[in-house]
Amino acid sequence: MFILNQAQLKKYAELLVRSGGNVQKGQPVFINCDIVNAEFARMVQDYAYKAGASEVRINWGDDESTRTWYIHSADSLFDEYPQWMVDRMKHYDDRGVVYLHINSSSPDLLNGVDTDRLRRFLKASREALKPHSELTMSTKIRWSLVAAPSLRWAAMVFPDLREEEAVEALWKAILKGARADGENPIKDWEIHRDSFKKRTEYLDNKGFKALHFTNSLGTDFTIGLPKNHRWMGGGGNDPNGIHCFLNMPTEEIFTAPDKNHAEGKVVASMPLSYQGNLIEDFSITFKNGRAVDYQAKAGKEILKSIIEMDEGSCYLGEVALVANSSPISQMNTLFYNTLFDENASSHLALGKAYPKCLENGLNMSKEELAQAGINESLLHVDFMFGTADMHVDGIAEDGTRTVVMENGEFVGV
Repeated sequence: MFILNQAQLKKYAELLVRSGGNVQKGQPVFINCDIVNAEFARMVQDYAYKAGASEVRINWGDDESTRTWYIHSADSLFDEYPQWMVDRMKHYDDRGVVYLHINSSSPDLLNGVDTDRLRRFLKASREALKPHSELTMSTKIRWSLVAAPSLRWAAMVFPDLREEEAVEALWKAILKGARADGENPIKDWEIHRDSFKKRTEYLDNKGFKALHFTNSLGTDFTIGLPKNHRWMGGGGNDPNGIHCFLNMPTEEIFTAPDKNHAEGKVVASMPLSYQGNLIEDFSITFKNGRAVDYQAKAGKEILKSIIEMDEGSCYLGEVALVANSSPISQMNTLFYNTLFDENASSHLALGKAYPKCLENGLNMSKEELAQAGINESLLHVDFMFGTADMHVDGIAEDGTRTVVMENGEFVGV
């Protein structure tokens, strides 16, 4: 592992435990991490035990062996998901575990892998783990996701640097983007949380029925919002009222759209890294909420596999607003990683919506949620379309318009 400041890295590990997952005394912790960042994972493990965790298990991954598995394994394996892996997740879910994820995957890891294999195994895994997914999406189980570099990822972000320099540069960028490069990152995140509260309360009080987006890339798009929608941001609380930051970094405020009301063209402002493949220079056109046309300079087949995954994957499940002045945006660095790139840009998500973004949504039946316009799907895939010249109008029930964002910045809040 290469990094200039080990003390700052320890602060980052503590931030993940204390603010990210907010580990409580007596709770089990489950860490997912690639072997390339074993040292950092062990730091996180140490801080989890210091926070009082009853046990801390680390699930080691290896991206290169994963790629080999996709290429060479028997074809029949891609239509099933191992039951022992489902049982393991249920075991920890039932015990009230906190999941801490350390992501270091290279965006192009699965380039060249048969897209049909990727699609089939993703569908099998999503179906098998749907109960777990519902727990995490509703924050009934606390979890947090952060990033750490790999050589392959660092070389993509900083191709002109030598390996060691590229990894150090990516570590610095990650810490800066995650607001973990200061003297007291935990305190900095408490302040950051207050800014989310101000913006979400403002938009909740406005109660817009739709948002209209335009910019110079060619986006001209209106998305409907369901009655009694709620804006979220800055993490969430579990059923016991314990807060966690699901993603670190996070700069977005978001809500669930009305799946049946999306009209116009959205032009992506950044490449989308999905399942180890890049989708570049793409656009999607919506009518009556449904993606009816899509184009891409590269990765069109991957985009097709997303949109056609299931009945709900061609509809939208999230609309998120991000200020152009966010630390990640101001670095002017393409990370090829959704965790970072989505926090540099306003974005949408194809697929499943968060029921918690509707008043009393967590207590509604699937039928009631569907009637309210809340989308259901096995997928939830964010893609970025915000720009420095993005203009956003909020449209009230009577048609009155209020400027929400101008030149990529929030107005009035």
